[in-house]
Amino acid sequence: MADVTERSRTRVRRIGSLVALLTVVVAGLAVHVLLPDTAATDIAGDALYAVAVYAFVALIIPRRHPLLVGTIALAWCIGIEVFQLTGIPLAAGKAFPPAMLVLGTVFDPRDLVVYATAILVLTIADTALSWGRAKGT
Repeated sequence: MADVTERSRTRVRRIGSLVALLTVVVAGLAVHVLLPDTAATDIAGDALYAVAVYAFVALIIPRRHPLLVGTIALAWCIGIEVFQLTGIPLAAGKAFPPAMLVLGTVFDPRDLVVYATAILVLTIADTALSWGRAKGT
C-alpha cells in the first residue's frame, strides 16, 4: 500500500511539474515576444526562467526533497549567469537567436537576486505542498 501511495505522489508531482513547466514557458515566451523590453519585463523573464528550471528539475527528480530541487535549480541559474561572463552565450544568441532564451546574453548581477528570490519562494511553497501531501491533506 505504501508503495502505491508513493507512486501516486510521484505521479502527481511529475504531472504538476510538467503543467507548471509548460505554462511558464508559454508565459515567458509571451513576455519576451509581446511586451516591450523594460526592467520590469527583464525581471519577470528572469523569475519565469527560474520557475521553469525549478519545474524541470522537479519533473526529472520528483521524489527528491524540494530543498534539493531548489538547490539544483539555483545552481543551474547561477551557472548560466556566470557563463555569460565568457561571451559565449552572446555569440551563440547572435548565431542562433533561440539560444538566448536558454543561455541569456550578458551578465547582470540583478538576475542572481531574482533567481534566488524566485527559487526560495518556490522551495518554500513546494515544501509546504509536499508536507501536505505526505500528511494526506
